[in-house]
Amino acid sequence: MLQERVPNIAKLVEPDRVHRLCYADPDIFELEIRQIFEKTWQYCGHESQIPKTGDFWTFQIGRQPTVMVRGHDGNISVLYNRCPHRGVQVCGSRNGNAGAALTCPYHSWRFHLDGSIESVPLEKGYLGTRFDRENPAFHMKKAARVDSYRGFIFANLAADGPTLTEFLGEARIAIDDMCDRSPVGKVKVVFPCNRVVQRSNWKFFMENQIDAMHPSSTHMSTGQAAAEVERKIGRETGEKPLHYHMLSAFTTPFDKWDLLETVGYPYGHTILTGYMGLRPTDRDTLEHEAILEKAYGKAKKDEFLSRNIHHCLLYPAVSIQSPLQQLRVLRPQAANRTLSEIWHFRLVGAPEAIYRRSLWYFNLVNSPSTLVNADDLENWQRGQWGLTSDGGDWVSFHRDFGRDQDDGQVIRSTNGCSEAPMRSQFRAWLKYMTAGTA
Repeated sequence: MLQERVPNIAKLVEPDRVHRLCYADPDIFELEIRQIFEKTWQYCGHESQIPKTGDFWTFQIGRQPTVMVRGHDGNISVLYNRCPHRGVQVCGSRNGNAGAALTCPYHSWRFHLDGSIESVPLEKGYLGTRFDRENPAFHMKKAARVDSYRGFIFANLAADGPTLTEFLGEARIAIDDMCDRSPVGKVKVVFPCNRVVQRSNWKFFMENQIDAMHPSSTHMSTGQAAAEVERKIGRETGEKPLHYHMLSAFTTPFDKWDLLETVGYPYGHTILTGYMGLRPTDRDTLEHEAILEKAYGKAKKDEFLSRNIHHCLLYPAVSIQSPLQQLRVLRPQAANRTLSEIWHFRLVGAPEAIYRRSLWYFNLVNSPSTLVNADDLENWQRGQWGLTSDGGDWVSFHRDFGRDQDDGQVIRSTNGCSEAPMRSQFRAWLKYMTAGTA
């Protein structure tokens, strides 16, 4: 039994440090899949990914192959991508259009777009057998729960537990922040997404996204090169292009990063405040703000644009940079292998220039080819190598330990470089991993 092979989980997590096995042990990873990824709300995609009847998108939830499909009634279903006949995956492509029904390529069993059975070839051959059209075992199995928040679709393979709204809690402000930058309150996905395989544990990514200490060292070379060009252009033209500032901001010194704040919520969600100075006062920005003011009124516009979010993590697998319409979702594959999908969104009704600005960031910072992403991937792989060695048993999360504002549910730190977010994530991790084992 897997549970018997896993070390005592409670002994691996202490308030200010965790054992390296949390990242390196394959049995612990398999338990994470069962206890976390297959029992919590997981991001499936955005409704604009499948706009037409029959459109589908395949992905993994934990170890489970799943498919998100739009039905004839416009509703979106999330199904296990498995034919109940012989187990063949019904949808073989990453995405596409199934037409009027989902058809298994092996023996042509057909299913309505909600997964219920439509037709079976030579159905008379099943007379007198256990086959029964009314039996759910002969339909494509549905995810236990499916829900959406402002067009973002989530599924939960477990029937019990918090609702999506309860699960997201205060962290849903990041989705609001993205959508409210549209004058009609909507975003639309931009194709294609970037897909990257990191050769490291999924937790490296989740910790890194709200680690304000690493940019000034990890990304210094990229930031300095961009800053030099930015200054040169400024001297020659009197203007500093924003897309250079997106990279030169990585030269921000440690003490300025430390002025930011972090908030760790129940269920492991985390917010790092700060906007990296990317709300300029150029003509394009002012035009966008005028459109928002016309749509919402000045008070609401000011409220929306005064939100102070740099990164938000929806634990265990989503990272949102709402001011720049970027979302990343993880699909863990092994203890040392993680697939990430990097999505970019357009603000419906916003000026084209605002879309172009976010596209710069998508390509300069969040694409597989950027130096920024490459810096992180190398660090995470080195970390994975280090944590499989005998160089030490513990991972340190000591910075600013004891100075958190902790009410037992929410952990706040007024030091942006605090390791409070990591401590908060592992507090949630321990609860997930030990749930139901008492």
